[in-house]
Amino acid sequence: MKQDKTLFEMQSEVCKTLASPKRLEILNALKSGEKTVTELVNILGAPKANVSQHLAVMRHAGILKSRRNGVSIFYSVANPKVIKACILMREVLTEQMKERTTKLIRLAAKG
Repeated sequence: MKQDKTLFEMQSEVCKTLASPKRLEILNALKSGEKTVTELVNILGAPKANVSQHLAVMRHAGILKSRRNGVSIFYSVANPKVIKACILMREVLTEQMKERTTKLIRLAAKG
C-alpha cells in the first residue's frame, strides 16, 4: 500500500507537469526525435525564455533528458511511453468530443 501511495504521488507530479498546453506541444514536437531549443522555438512560435523554462521544468520532472553538443543543447523524451500516454489521452478526448457533437446534433434535430 505504501508503494501504491508513492506511485500515485509520483503520477500526480507528472500530471501537474503536463498540465500546461505548451508543455504538451513541446512533447508533441519531440515525438519525432530530439531537438534544440532554437528548433523548438521555431516550431512553437514562442519566446526562447518561455520555451527554455518549460524545458527545464520537464527535465527536472524526468520527462525530458538533454545532452550538450558544443553550444547547442538537445532535448528528447526520457521515456517513449510518455508519448504513448499522451497519444492515448488525446484519443480518449477525441472520442469524447465526437460523442458530445453527436449528442448536440441529435438535440438540434429534435428541437
